[in-house]
Amino acid sequence: MENVIITAAITGSIHTPSMSPYLPITPEQIVEEVIRVHEAGAAVAHIHVRDPRTGYPTADQATYRDIAVEVKKKCDIVLCFTTGGRLAEPVEKRVKVVSSLKPEMASLNAGSLNFGLFHIVGKIRRWKYPWEKEYLEGTEDVIFPNTFKTMREYLAVMGENQTKPEFEIYDVGMINNVAFLIQAGYVRKPVYLQFVMGILGGIPATPQNLIFLVESAKSTLGDFEFSVCAAGKMQFRLCTQSLILGGHIRVGLEDNLYLEKGVLAKSNAEQVSKMVRVAEELGFKPSTPNEARKILNLKGLGKVNF
Repeated sequence: MENVIITAAITGSIHTPSMSPYLPITPEQIVEEVIRVHEAGAAVAHIHVRDPRTGYPTADQATYRDIAVEVKKKCDIVLCFTTGGRLAEPVEKRVKVVSSLKPEMASLNAGSLNFGLFHIVGKIRRWKYPWEKEYLEGTEDVIFPNTFKTMREYLAVMGENQTKPEFEIYDVGMINNVAFLIQAGYVRKPVYLQFVMGILGGIPATPQNLIFLVESAKSTLGDFEFSVCAAGKMQFRLCTQSLILGGHIRVGLEDNLYLEKGVLAKSNAEQVSKMVRVAEELGFKPSTPNEARKILNLKGLGKVNF
């Protein structure tokens, strides 16, 4: 059986507490969810943090550390920390988690884009916290900035700390950005790409577009590993297609709040378990964290700073 890496994106910064009562908010809830996805078969957990009182996305370094320390006590899952943070987070705060915790892996957004969430507002009948509506509406006039300068600076910090970048690819032009970063000597091959599909402002989540992304990366980059995540209802379909195309997969409440049509996922682990069943039916074996470390050439849990 071929090994496949399953990542669980635990809470993210897109969904708000009014959208699901199961969205992890507090550090304790996030830690619990990480342990559950590990037990369900995930090898990697993608970490954002929130204000434990309101669920507002933050980049609080103490919260990152508290979560990392508690998770490490309980299991050996790979932690991939976001450098995206919340929308409109100051750039200088976004990469600080890498120099602070020296994690095995961290996300690196491979270009700027319009990141629209404002179209969701009309679907929510009742708001739990006052910040949510304003936060979502504000994305009609927000650019998610990831310039060549900041990408270069982020890669320098990651290189200093032996942290593997996970390049978030929201559209096909970002593959060219990664190719430039390789050619300029800022990062070495093989790179790890996460194709993020279905965000308003990025590439739509369709089977045809996933094939286009994979083939474009092959012709432009050559040797690479890739994973796929998709916003909303296309999550499980495109993750299944990723397996068939030779890729890895990401599920989780950051990307999709549902387990099936009309049924909210009660935990990230439910989504992981669903994809484990699909993967095994197709002849794939979910990687353990240590197997994932070998596939992605990570430095190992003994070299982190938490």
